[in-house]
Amino acid sequence: MKKHVVLVGLSGSGKTTAGKLAADELGAPFIDIDTAIESDTGKLIADIFAASGESAFRALERLTVAEAVAGAAAVIAPGGRWASHPGNLEAVSENVFTIYLQTSAADAAARLADSADRPLLQGDRTTLLTGQISAREPFYRRAAAVVQTTELTVVEVGAAVAELARKSAGW
Repeated sequence: MKKHVVLVGLSGSGKTTAGKLAADELGAPFIDIDTAIESDTGKLIADIFAASGESAFRALERLTVAEAVAGAAAVIAPGGRWASHPGNLEAVSENVFTIYLQTSAADAAARLADSADRPLLQGDRTTLLTGQISAREPFYRRAAAVVQTTELTVVEVGAAVAELARKSAGW
């Protein structure tokens, strides 16, 4: 039986870009949780943060991930903080295979250089991402597998995710 493949890691680790490539290689649906939330609410993530706060966004994120894992097996990319929010990993542990896309703060910041829509990354991104790694790494490390993305191209990361899905998630 195929399990969902849930990608965890910092913003800029490649969850969306490599996740799409892996899903294409596997012939699987790809679900970007932020995109799904924006589609469902008709609001941008930054606007949800501004109008309702982070806790309201986290509740939407948790619900959207739960809905995604209730459906057909897919490659799923939640936001960078999702895995470190209490109870989220445990809530989906039975029917998912989690993969941590590990990257450095500097690499993630470089990948996000042209992105202005990250509510939790306003300011010096390398410094902010370094702090996020410190806070989130213990949660990310609970993933079933790790792909170190720093020395890989996004195509190689996608291929590594697809290979792990074949070996360990029934694809």
